[in-house]
Amino acid sequence: MEKNAILIRNGASFMVNAVQKNLEEADFKVLPVDATVAAVSEKHAEAVIFVFYLGEFVSEASELLVYLKDLCAEEEKLLVLLGNPEELAIVERTIPSALIAARFERPLDIKRLVDEMNFLAQASDASARRKNILLVDDDNTFLKTIKGWLSSEYRVTIVTSGAQALMYIADNKPDLILLDYEMPVTSGPQVLEMIRSESKVDTIPVIFLTGKGDRESVMKVLELKPDGYLLKSTGKEALLKSLAEFFEKKKYEQLHEMQK
Repeated sequence: MEKNAILIRNGASFMVNAVQKNLEEADFKVLPVDATVAAVSEKHAEAVIFVFYLGEFVSEASELLVYLKDLCAEEEKLLVLLGNPEELAIVERTIPSALIAARFERPLDIKRLVDEMNFLAQASDASARRKNILLVDDDNTFLKTIKGWLSSEYRVTIVTSGAQALMYIADNKPDLILLDYEMPVTSGPQVLEMIRSESKVDTIPVIFLTGKGDRESVMKVLELKPDGYLLKSTGKEALLKSLAEFFEKKKYEQLHEMQK
């Protein structure tokens, strides 16, 4: 697991040095940089996690804040803010909360900061690997088509029945199950019910695949509370876009859950 972090600061104060020292003792490689666009730009490719030690200077650092906002949105950098309430408020007027991985008010709880940094390093490592999708459908032609579409970006496992799906997740934990709503023998709703009743696998996200897009059919699908639904008529680009948005949303939900 890569544990690199860029520490953005305006000078090396006692507390900045303490943050760096504690992170290094937790096996992080810390790269200190000045709080300027030029300095951050030079080093930004060397880490996914950015720790920003704030100060009074942030009220005049609008260019840097806009740059960081764009980095977080476009390159999925994980931004950790350390500051007092006023400084945090200034930053959050430019950088939306959805793009902030964690925020800490000073005086800092160093142990909590290190724990959060370890979690973020683990989360970024997990997000860097290709997601594993289990595709469940009784139509072999459909399975081969969708697997062909997804295989360039995801690891895809295909099975042709609900029973096979349950056997697979008994020994494997995919990042997502794309589940045909209408299948013979064991239907999609029955498979979902069995997944949600088993504590070992009940957190695996499930998105239904359905051939019916009318309001009544969609409402019937949503009553089962899956993690979403996709029409089988969805084209390749739209499908890839929907899955990318789903995984991005899941990542931020996980990160913000850790801050509660």
